[in-house]
Amino acid sequence: MEPYRVVLTTVSSAEEAKRIAHSLVEERLAACVNITGDAESVYRWEGKVENAEEILLLIKTRVEKIKALEEAVRRLHSYDVPEFVILKVDGGSPAYLKWMDESLE
Repeated sequence: MEPYRVVLTTVSSAEEAKRIAHSLVEERLAACVNITGDAESVYRWEGKVENAEEILLLIKTRVEKIKALEEAVRRLHSYDVPEFVILKVDGGSPAYLKWMDESLE
């Protein structure tokens, strides 16, 4: 089983996205964080269907970093209930995965 994961979270602004991304990489909890463009989210909150313009973060990490990563996202995030969805990575370029390992050491 590959030990690599991609974690999804959304934030309310580009500034928040950059702040969280830099912190996660500096703390070696993420090898890389992709900050995507505008995304529109539709969700139910407090009994009502809501729409929000958000920024999606794709956080690349290893399975053993997940607990600390989730704690950091919760600490840094402005939302009461931040999205934290973990996707398993089945494989990838050996050179990229090696770089991830080195970046997370």
